[in-house]
Amino acid sequence: MLFQSDNKIFSSCQMCDDKSCAAQSLSVPELRQLSMSCNEVKFEKGEMILSEGSMTSHIVYLREGLVKEYGKSGLHQEYILQVVKPHSYLGLHSIFSDTCNHYSYSALTPVRVCFIELSVFSQFIKENGRFSYEILSSVCNDSLNNYHRFIDQHQKKIFGKVADALLYFSEIIFKSDEFLLPLSRKEIAHMIGTSRESVSKQMSGFESDNIIKVSGRAVSILDLNKLRQISKVG
Repeated sequence: MLFQSDNKIFSSCQMCDDKSCAAQSLSVPELRQLSMSCNEVKFEKGEMILSEGSMTSHIVYLREGLVKEYGKSGLHQEYILQVVKPHSYLGLHSIFSDTCNHYSYSALTPVRVCFIELSVFSQFIKENGRFSYEILSSVCNDSLNNYHRFIDQHQKKIFGKVADALLYFSEIIFKSDEFLLPLSRKEIAHMIGTSRESVSKQMSGFESDNIIKVSGRAVSILDLNKLRQISKVG
């Protein structure tokens, strides 16, 4: 089922404070149309939002919380593309290809999302140039960022990969030197292409060198310049 949560909330897109850059370009009549085709749903941590292989009938807009974007390889092993932050769309790649979801999305924290009817979303893309530009920019930025991150990972040793992951959470996701890891050690391994044991061992090494401090999932970066240097020479 597409709408899994029992807590559904219908709201006016015109009054929403969480509109995306694309939605901010819509006219008042278009915002009314968006409101009529938009359904807000809450998901708890761990719940599936979209499943890989399912047909796309809606575009999902993430208003609040963090989401894991991931897929399965031919050997059915999980690989994580990215952690998605609020004010982002999920499943955009599907509308430009074959209307089939190529990735899965699950909640890393409690989240609020808006399901937008695909037909209405596609209409805005065709008829509103500014809306189209913002959506295309979002798709391109995601693709380029993920491409460069994966290329860097293949060229680095384990210490460089783990340093990159910590910097990703610090500088991209949370914009803070102190944060709670949204992924488990195993999931971080799936994101950077290594083993859970290697991730744990390298993080312990960084802690021994007073580069980071770790308590469960709580991480404090003590020497940001050192971590950046490790990432650079990885």
